Amino acid sequence: MSSFEGKTYWIIGASEGLGRALARSLAHRGAHLILSARNADRLSEICAALPNARPVPLDVTDLDSVSRTAAEIGVVDGLVYNAGAYEPMRTADWNTKAALAMNDVNFSGALRVLGETVPDLVRAGRGDITLIGSLAGYHGLPAAIGYGASKAALISLAETMRHDLAGTGVTVRIVNPGFIKTRLTEKNSFKMPMLMTSEEAAERVVKAMSRRRFRTDFPVPFSWLVRVIDYLPDVLIYRGR
Repeated sequence: MSSFEGKTYWIIGASEGLGRALARSLAHRGAHLILSARNADRLSEICAALPNARPVPLDVTDLDSVSRTAAEIGVVDGLVYNAGAYEPMRTADWNTKAALAMNDVNFSGALRVLGETVPDLVRAGRGDITLIGSLAGYHGLPAAIGYGASKAALISLAETMRHDLAGTGVTVRIVNPGFIKTRLTEKNSFKMPMLMTSEEAAERVVKAMSRRRFRTDFPVPFSWLVRVIDYLPDVLIYRGR
């Protein structure tokens, strides 16, 4: 029996890419699933192909929608926040509407969902929260206006929650993938190092969810390269800029 057998997981951002692959992986391990995203038709299609899965359409940018959905679902064993928006954007090509939209889904959406679910998990004295961040959240990177900042905020949020929820029975973790081949990354015009499939990434996430470790960054060699930037002087990082 897997550690997911018979447990109920709510995956937000489950209609495609990593979320869809994660739903399949958890279903294969015997989990009961509640799958949410804005695209109701796609959710229904996914759930029809999986055992013990039901679609619950949700718009994370709408607090009323989040509140109603959380009340309908009630307390679950695990929550995965995977909702994401991405548009490559350089500072000189600033698009305020697109930048705000990315923040509203990637970070503010998480605040809405967590605000409606964490208190109930704490009262129940149990629960598992997985936030899907990004390696792009560790540093300001070129052409990442909106996206990088929103993922950095999500990482900071997870770190605070891990501190505050210690001893409550609620586990919080952050999982930061590198490049995953999805509809979103198809927007990139540059070569993406160590690009992986959604299925490969989903297996990494499931492995992280089976442990209590707080932080999981992958792929490992690429994540080391990203994190080592912390130790470089600014004169090297921004040389000529």
